[in-house]
Amino acid sequence: MTIHGGLSERFGGSGGVEISESYGDTTVDVAPADWIELLTYVRDDLGYAFFDWLTGVDDPPDAFVVVAHVYNPAAGERLLLRTRVPRENPHLPSAVGVYRGANWHERETYEMFGVIFDGHPNLVPLLLPDGFEGHPLRKDFILAARVAKPWPGAKEPGESGHGAPSRRKTLPPGVPPDWGPPDA
Repeated sequence: MTIHGGLSERFGGSGGVEISESYGDTTVDVAPADWIELLTYVRDDLGYAFFDWLTGVDDPPDAFVVVAHVYNPAAGERLLLRTRVPRENPHLPSAVGVYRGANWHERETYEMFGVIFDGHPNLVPLLLPDGFEGHPLRKDFILAARVAKPWPGAKEPGESGHGAPSRRKTLPPGVPPDWGPPDA
Protein backbone atom coordinates (compact mmCIF):
# COMPACT_ATOMS: atom_id res chain seq x y z
CA MET A 1 0.00 0.00 0.00
CA THR A 2 1.39 3.41 -0.89
CA ILE A 3 1.66 6.25 1.57
CA HIS A 4 -1.15 8.02 -0.28
CA GLY A 5 -3.53 5.07 -0.06
CA GLY A 6 -2.79 4.33 3.57
CA LEU A 7 -3.21 7.93 4.69
CA SER A 8 -6.35 8.51 2.65
CA GLU A 9 -7.89 5.31 3.98
CA ARG A 10 -6.93 6.11 7.58
CA PHE A 11 -7.87 9.81 7.68
CA GLY A 12 -10.42 10.16 4.88
CA GLY A 13 -13.48 10.02 7.09
CA SER A 14 -12.46 12.34 9.95
CA GLY A 15 -12.16 15.67 8.17
CA GLY A 16 -9.79 14.37 5.58
CA VAL A 17 -6.17 14.47 4.72
CA GLU A 18 -4.49 16.46 1.99
CA ILE A 19 -1.36 14.97 0.43
CA SER A 20 0.84 16.94 -1.94
CA GLU A 21 4.15 16.37 -3.67
CA SER A 22 6.75 19.08 -4.22
CA TYR A 23 10.29 18.55 -5.48
CA GLY A 24 10.13 14.86 -4.63
CA ASP A 25 8.99 15.40 -1.03
CA THR A 26 5.58 14.48 0.33
CA THR A 27 3.58 16.86 2.53
CA VAL A 28 0.59 15.70 4.57
CA ASP A 29 -1.97 18.17 5.97
CA VAL A 30 -4.52 17.13 8.59
CA ALA A 31 -6.92 18.78 11.02
CA PRO A 32 -5.59 19.50 14.54
CA ALA A 33 -7.83 16.74 15.95
CA ASP A 34 -5.92 14.21 13.81
CA TRP A 35 -2.41 15.50 14.63
CA ILE A 36 -1.37 12.89 17.22
CA GLU A 37 -3.01 10.06 15.31
CA LEU A 38 -1.11 11.10 12.16
CA LEU A 39 2.24 11.24 13.99
CA THR A 40 1.60 7.85 15.60
CA TYR A 41 0.49 6.28 12.31
CA VAL A 42 3.51 7.44 10.29
CA ARG A 43 5.86 6.29 13.07
CA ASP A 44 4.32 2.89 13.81
CA ASP A 45 2.78 1.83 10.50
CA LEU A 46 4.85 3.61 7.87
CA GLY A 47 8.30 3.49 9.49
CA TYR A 48 8.98 7.21 9.95
CA ALA A 49 10.79 6.59 13.23
CA PHE A 50 13.20 9.53 13.13
CA PHE A 51 11.83 12.88 14.32
CA ASP A 52 13.85 15.70 12.76
CA TRP A 53 12.18 18.99 13.74
CA LEU A 54 8.94 20.82 14.51
CA THR A 55 8.18 24.52 14.19
CA GLY A 56 5.46 27.06 13.58
CA VAL A 57 4.66 29.33 10.66
CA ASP A 58 2.64 32.49 11.11
CA ASP A 59 -0.12 32.47 8.49
CA PRO A 60 -2.03 35.74 8.94
CA PRO A 61 -4.69 36.74 9.43
CA ASP A 62 -6.24 33.78 11.21
CA ALA A 63 -3.90 30.82 11.80
CA PHE A 64 -0.56 29.30 12.63
CA VAL A 65 0.72 26.26 10.80
CA VAL A 66 2.57 23.69 12.90
CA VAL A 67 5.01 21.70 10.79
CA ALA A 68 6.91 18.52 11.68
CA HIS A 69 9.57 16.80 9.60
CA VAL A 70 10.05 13.05 10.03
CA TYR A 71 12.29 10.52 8.29
CA ASN A 72 12.07 6.83 7.41
CA PRO A 73 15.65 5.53 7.71
CA ALA A 74 14.91 2.15 6.09
CA ALA A 75 13.37 3.70 2.96
CA GLY A 76 15.45 6.90 3.00
CA GLU A 77 12.29 9.01 2.67
CA ARG A 78 11.26 12.30 4.27
CA LEU A 79 7.77 13.40 5.18
CA LEU A 80 6.49 16.85 6.09
CA LEU A 81 3.43 16.85 8.37
CA ARG A 82 1.32 19.99 8.88
CA THR A 83 -1.74 21.20 10.70
CA ARG A 84 -3.36 24.63 11.11
CA VAL A 85 -4.35 26.01 14.51
CA PRO A 86 -6.52 29.12 14.85
CA ARG A 87 -4.77 32.32 15.95
CA GLU A 88 -7.44 33.13 18.54
CA ASN A 89 -7.05 29.72 20.27
CA PRO A 90 -3.69 28.20 19.26
CA HIS A 91 -3.88 24.85 21.05
CA LEU A 92 -2.53 21.55 19.76
CA PRO A 93 -1.92 18.24 21.56
CA SER A 94 1.74 17.67 22.42
CA ALA A 95 3.71 15.25 20.24
CA VAL A 96 6.18 14.42 23.03
CA GLY A 97 4.36 11.15 23.77
CA VAL A 98 4.93 10.05 20.17
CA TYR A 99 8.38 11.53 19.49
CA ARG A 100 10.38 12.47 22.60
CA GLY A 101 12.52 14.77 20.46
CA ALA A 102 9.54 17.08 20.00
CA ASN A 103 9.98 18.39 23.56
CA TRP A 104 12.49 21.13 22.81
CA HIS A 105 10.84 22.07 19.51
CA GLU A 106 7.40 22.50 21.07
CA ARG A 107 8.87 24.69 23.81
CA GLU A 108 10.53 26.88 21.18
CA THR A 109 7.36 27.08 19.09
CA TYR A 110 5.35 27.96 22.19
CA GLU A 111 7.79 30.73 23.08
CA MET A 112 8.27 32.18 19.60
CA PHE A 113 4.71 31.84 18.22
CA GLY A 114 2.45 31.33 21.25
CA VAL A 115 1.15 27.91 20.17
CA ILE A 116 0.15 26.00 23.31
CA PHE A 117 0.90 22.27 23.26
CA ASP A 118 -1.63 20.64 25.56
CA GLY A 119 -0.15 17.83 27.66
CA HIS A 120 3.46 18.95 27.21
CA PRO A 121 5.51 17.85 30.26
CA ASN A 122 7.32 21.18 30.77
CA LEU A 123 5.98 23.96 28.54
CA VAL A 124 8.11 26.82 29.85
CA PRO A 125 10.17 29.48 28.04
CA LEU A 126 13.40 28.18 26.58
CA LEU A 127 15.37 30.89 24.78
CA LEU A 128 14.20 34.37 25.72
CA PRO A 129 15.11 36.23 28.92
CA ASP A 130 12.81 36.12 31.94
CA GLY A 131 9.99 38.62 31.70
CA PHE A 132 10.08 38.88 27.89
CA GLU A 133 6.65 39.82 26.58
CA GLY A 134 5.29 38.74 23.23
CA HIS A 135 6.14 36.16 20.61
CA PRO A 136 8.96 37.45 18.37
CA LEU A 137 8.36 35.23 15.32
CA ARG A 138 4.78 36.38 14.85
CA LYS A 139 4.45 38.73 11.91
CA ASP A 140 2.56 41.27 14.02
CA PHE A 141 5.36 41.47 16.63
CA ILE A 142 6.78 45.00 16.73
CA LEU A 143 10.56 45.07 16.78
CA ALA A 144 11.83 47.58 19.35
CA ALA A 145 14.75 48.53 17.11
CA ARG A 146 12.29 49.76 14.45
CA VAL A 147 10.55 52.00 16.99
CA ALA A 148 13.75 53.50 18.42
CA LYS A 149 15.53 54.04 15.10
CA PRO A 150 14.10 54.26 11.58
CA TRP A 151 14.90 51.44 9.23
CA PRO A 152 17.97 52.56 7.27
CA GLY A 153 16.97 50.76 4.10
CA ALA A 154 13.63 52.55 3.81
CA LYS A 155 15.11 55.50 1.95
CA GLU A 156 17.84 56.24 -0.54
CA PRO A 157 21.26 57.21 0.84
CA GLY A 158 21.28 60.85 1.83
CA GLU A 159 17.51 60.94 2.31
CA SER A 160 17.37 59.25 5.72
CA GLY A 161 17.75 62.49 7.65
CA HIS A 162 20.87 61.26 9.39
CA GLY A 163 23.24 63.48 7.43
CA ALA A 164 24.65 60.75 5.23
CA PRO A 165 26.05 62.10 1.97
CA SER A 166 23.96 61.68 -1.14
CA ARG A 167 25.28 59.78 -4.12
CA ARG A 168 25.84 61.85 -7.20
CA LYS A 169 23.14 60.89 -9.65
CA THR A 170 24.50 60.29 -13.15
CA LEU A 171 23.14 58.73 -16.29
CA PRO A 172 24.76 55.64 -17.78
CA PRO A 173 27.32 56.32 -20.55
CA GLY A 174 25.76 57.11 -23.92
CA VAL A 175 22.38 58.28 -22.55
CA PRO A 176 21.46 61.80 -23.69
CA PRO A 177 21.23 64.30 -20.79
CA ASP A 178 17.62 65.26 -21.59
CA TRP A 179 16.39 61.63 -21.54
CA GLY A 180 14.37 60.38 -18.58
CA PRO A 181 12.99 62.18 -15.55
CA PRO A 182 14.83 65.18 -14.11
CA ASP A 183 17.67 64.33 -11.70
CA ALA A 184 17.84 60.79 -13.11
